[in-house]
Amino acid sequence: MSKTIFITGASKGFGRIWTNALLERGDNVVATSRNIDAYSDIAAQYPGSFLPLKLDITDKAAAIDAIQKAKSRFGTLDVVINNAGYGVFGAVEELEEKDVRNILDANILGTLFVTQAALPILREQGHGHIIQLSSVLGVWSLPTLGIYNATKFAVEGLSEALAKEVKGFGIHVTLIEPNGYKTDFGGSSAVVATANPAYDTVRNELFQTEGMPAEQYGNPQATASAILKLIDSDNPPLRLFLGNLGLRKTKQVYADRLAEWESWDTVAVAAHG
Repeated sequence: MSKTIFITGASKGFGRIWTNALLERGDNVVATSRNIDAYSDIAAQYPGSFLPLKLDITDKAAAIDAIQKAKSRFGTLDVVINNAGYGVFGAVEELEEKDVRNILDANILGTLFVTQAALPILREQGHGHIIQLSSVLGVWSLPTLGIYNATKFAVEGLSEALAKEVKGFGIHVTLIEPNGYKTDFGGSSAVVATANPAYDTVRNELFQTEGMPAEQYGNPQATASAILKLIDSDNPPLRLFLGNLGLRKTKQVYADRLAEWESWDTVAVAAHG
């Protein structure tokens, strides 16, 4: 049976790939972006099952309106994929207030507003699946990506709480946590802070010591089958890594965290009073 999927930020990257895969197999897709001209070829190919909508996800009223249009067009809303977002590159000291406020609005508030807009419909239906695009950088941090880390850590915390709140309504929540992929994440969609030479060494060493060298980034086309399996699952996970780095590095990160907490446990317990 075909499903109706609402996906934000679908004009390129993961969103575009997943939109194509969903339409090809017969699902209905409502795809949003600030520029719907990017969807002209898809709209012509799938006139009955594709609805492109212009949306600024930081506008709460517009998010509510877009969700309502999706429901009105297809009669149901099965899956919401909060894919829209972008990265800001810069050490914490280098970040400009405007850039920080903009990414907080897009990556956190945009995700929140679309989620809030969908929840009444999903609750009334008694079923639904909210898929939030997080990142491995919502699980552990890399230097010079601190504010991006902060937004994805926030999406993780928000969505984990949400999953517990809506479980009784038949609504599933999944956090997708990709590692580096050959998308435009670090290209035209990214914001780069003015560099402070004091952090040049940190920048130069980053991919020699942590993270993933760009030449080892994943093929974004390979993620489509995983998304289809996730959407079709009767019992989807709360968290799903995409790529071969996430679990491997996270095991080490969590082992280090536990060891550090253990080493300071006597101090922590004494502070209980």
